[in-house]
This record gives sequence, C-alpha cells and structure tokens, in this order.
Amino acid sequence: MPKSAPKPGSPVRGSKSGKPIMALFDLLGRSWALGILWQLSDGPLTFRDLQARCESVSPTVLNKRLRELRDSLFVGRGDHGYELTPLGRDLFAKLHPLGNWSTKWAEQLACEPSNQEAQPE
Repeated sequence: MPKSAPKPGSPVRGSKSGKPIMALFDLLGRSWALGILWQLSDGPLTFRDLQARCESVSPTVLNKRLRELRDSLFVGRGDHGYELTPLGRDLFAKLHPLGNWSTKWAEQLACEPSNQEAQPE
C-alpha cells in the first residue's frame, strides 16, 4: 500500500510524536514537493505544464506528490489546472523569503576563499 501524505499527530520521518512542524518538514522534504509549490505560486498549471516546468520529474512522482499536496490541502484542482489553495498560498508566502535569503547565502559562499578554490575556472 502506498504511503500517504504525512499528517500531524501521526509518526513521520524524524518524529514519532508527529508534531505538526515535523509532519510539514516530512512532506516538504519529499522530492519535488517544494518545486511544485514554487511553480504553482505564479498561478494554475495543467499537469503537462507543471511537468515541463519541473523538468526532470517523472509522471509517477509528479502524480504522487500532487496527490500528497492535495491530501494536505496545499494544492487543489481548479478550472485551469492545479493551483495553490488558500492554505497553500499562505505556506508559500512564508517560504518565499527563503528564496531571497538563499540568494544572499549563495553570494556569501561564493566570496569565501575556501569555496573559490573549489570552483571551476
């Protein structure tokens, strides 16, 4: 039987207690979960459009992840394809600042002398 989406209150990876934050981290840590949320943040996409934007994701993984994100109430199916639900938009609003932060992090890593040696010329 296929694993279902992590749910608060049930044991999840990294937590036997199933604390809500651990269930969320388990779900978002699954392959392509964050990428799907990120792609849908600009608006609804059909399955094919979403697959094209996620580049190397297989149809099987995309279907599974969409099912988990739908079961978790972050993604819904609308007239124009898959889309973020109000809960999904709220989650994305909280994740979006991490995108800006990660750019600053990458810039700082690139400036570190130890990292410059490892970069190809």
